[in-house]
Amino acid sequence: MCDYINGKWSQSSPIHLAAYAMWRVNWIHPFAGGNGRTSRAVSNLVLCARLGYRLPGTLTVPEQIVANRRPYYAALDAADAAWAQGVVDVSAMEELLSEMLAKQLVVIHQQARGKID
Repeated sequence: MCDYINGKWSQSSPIHLAAYAMWRVNWIHPFAGGNGRTSRAVSNLVLCARLGYRLPGTLTVPEQIVANRRPYYAALDAADAAWAQGVVDVSAMEELLSEMLAKQLVVIHQQARGKID
């Protein structure tokens, strides 16, 4: 996992790296419990580190996943199915994270416009 992320750090998008980290920690499943929480934290860390800053906004991507886990599970299943065929394809997770990141950042835009507290 670390070799993949380090090897693709500069040529892959932050979303791709975060999606890969989220899927791979879940796939490795290193703990008896807390793998989902760990994968969401690692993914968020990778995203922020690759971007070079902490992302603002409320209802962060990890919080949105917790609020509705079905799309997250579907994206994990899609990546697992691709991996079973010998392919790394986290595109469903990338799409999910991208949509959730947009929702997270919309709040900042709304606050800047004075639309919400």
